[in-house]
Amino acid sequence: MYITLVCTSGILNLFLCLYTFKNRYKYTNISNYFIFYTATIGIYCFASALCLISTTLEQITFWNIILYIGMTLSPPLGLLFIMVYLGIKVTLKRAILLLVIPFTTVIMVATNNWHLLHYRVFELDPNLGAPYVYQEIGIWYMVHGMFTFACMLVAFILLISRWKETAKGYRPQLIALMFGQLLPMITAFLYLIGFTPVGIDPVPMILWISSVLYLWSISTSRLFTIMPIAKDTIFNSINDCALVLDKSHRLIEYNQACRAILPLTDKSMLGKNFAEIWTEQTGEALPFQLGADIVDIQEFKLTTNDSERMYHVRITSLEQEKNSKGLLLVFTDITEIKTLQEKLEQQAYYDELTQIYNRRAFLQKCEQDFMAAKETSSPFTILLIDIDHFKRVNDTYGHHIGDQVIVHVVKLCQSQLQEEHVFARYGGEEFVIALKEYNEAEGEALGKRLCETLEMEQLMTPEGKLSVTLSIGVAEVKDWTEETLHQLLHKADKALYAAKEKGRNRVKTFGAS
Repeated sequence: MYITLVCTSGILNLFLCLYTFKNRYKYTNISNYFIFYTATIGIYCFASALCLISTTLEQITFWNIILYIGMTLSPPLGLLFIMVYLGIKVTLKRAILLLVIPFTTVIMVATNNWHLLHYRVFELDPNLGAPYVYQEIGIWYMVHGMFTFACMLVAFILLISRWKETAKGYRPQLIALMFGQLLPMITAFLYLIGFTPVGIDPVPMILWISSVLYLWSISTSRLFTIMPIAKDTIFNSINDCALVLDKSHRLIEYNQACRAILPLTDKSMLGKNFAEIWTEQTGEALPFQLGADIVDIQEFKLTTNDSERMYHVRITSLEQEKNSKGLLLVFTDITEIKTLQEKLEQQAYYDELTQIYNRRAFLQKCEQDFMAAKETSSPFTILLIDIDHFKRVNDTYGHHIGDQVIVHVVKLCQSQLQEEHVFARYGGEEFVIALKEYNEAEGEALGKRLCETLEMEQLMTPEGKLSVTLSIGVAEVKDWTEETLHQLLHKADKALYAAKEKGRNRVKTFGAS
C-alpha cells in the first residue's frame, strides 16, 4: 500500500513535468520553474519507492542519496516557482543562494560515512530488518530540516499575503498552490514527532493530492496562461506615480514611483487623508480637485528638491456595479514635454533676436483682438514703425551693429508700452504695435513718445554714440462693417510711407496723410 501511494505520487508528478514541458511554448515563463519543481518531486517519490523494496543496507543507502537529490531541491524550487507566480523578481543570485544548502545536503548524505554530520547512525533496524532503518540524526540533518521547512513556510505565507488583492476568479489557483506547500509541511512535521508509521517517510505518499490539485489548476483555471494580477510586477513597474484612494479620499495603495513626488510615502501613510499627506510632504495645498468624474485630467506645478516640475494628474473613478469605490490617481511628469513645447513655441512665435512676437504670432494674436473689438465696436489702432536709414547703419558699421540697433529700439519701445499692447517685429527693421481701446489721436501721441525716447537715448557702440530715429504710421478702424485687419495694416503702411516722404523721424496718421 505504501509503495502504491508513493508510486502514484511519482507518476502524477512525472506526468505534470512531461505535460508542462511539452506545452511550455504555450505558457508563460513560470512553467519552466514548475517543470524542475515537479521533476525533483518525481525523483523524490520514485527513489522513496525503491528504498521501500530494497533488501540490503547498500541498496537503501544508494537510493537514499538519490532520494535526497529530489527531496532537498524540491522545496527551494517550489519557493522559486511561487515567487515567479506572484510576480516577485527572481535573480540568478537569489536562485543560486537558495540552492546552496540543498546541493550541500546531497554531498553530505553521499559522504556521510566519512564525517557522520548528517547521520550519526544509519543502519538496518535490528528488530524490523530491511527496508526499515535505524538512524540518529546529526547537526547537518537539522540544518537541512530547518531550511526545508522554511522554504515551504515562506512560500505558503507569500501565497496567503496575496489573497485579498487576487480576483475571486483566480483564488482557486492560490488554494491549490497553498495545499501544495501545506500538505508536505504538515506531514513532515507529524513524521518528525512520531505520529506516522515507524521507519516510513509519509511525505511522498500524500504528494499525489498536491499533484491532482496542480493538474486541476492547469486544466481548468489556466495556471500558466493567466496568472493573478502580480501587483508588484505590474503596479510597481509603472514609471508614473499611481495612488489608490477610497471613497473618503484616504490612501489605501501606492507604487514605488510615488516617492519621486512624495518621498516620505510609506505604509504608515495608509489610511490617512490624501490631502493631509500632500500638505505635510509638500507644504502646499492640494493643487487639483479630487472629483468623482470618470476621467479628469489636471495640470499643476510642484517644487521638489529646489527644482520645479510640471505634472498632469489623471483621476479615474473606481466603480463596482455603478457604485463608486474610490479613485485612482496617476501622476505623469510632463516637465520635459512642457519645456520642449515652450521651446518650439518660442521658435514658432517669437523673434530670435529681440524675443518679441514675430509677424506670424502678431497676425494670429492681433486677429483675435481685432474681432473682439469689432464685436463691441471699440476703438482699435495700429502703429507701423520703421527704423530710419537702417540700411546705411548696416553698410557703415556692419550687421552686428545693426542687430544692436534693433535690440536698442525694442527695449526703448517696450519701456513705453503696456502689457496689453501687442508688439512685434514685422520685418527686418519694421515693427508693429496693436492698440486696443486706442483711437488714432491716442496712437499718434504714443508714437511721438516713442520717437522722443529714441532721440534722447543714443546707442553706445564701439564706434561711438549712434543716434536712432523712427518713422511711424498710425491708422484706426473707421468702418467696422467694411474694414479688415489687413486693410487696417495697409492704411498704417500708407501713413508710414507719408512719414518717410515728409523727412522721417516723425509720426503720420492715415487721416492726415
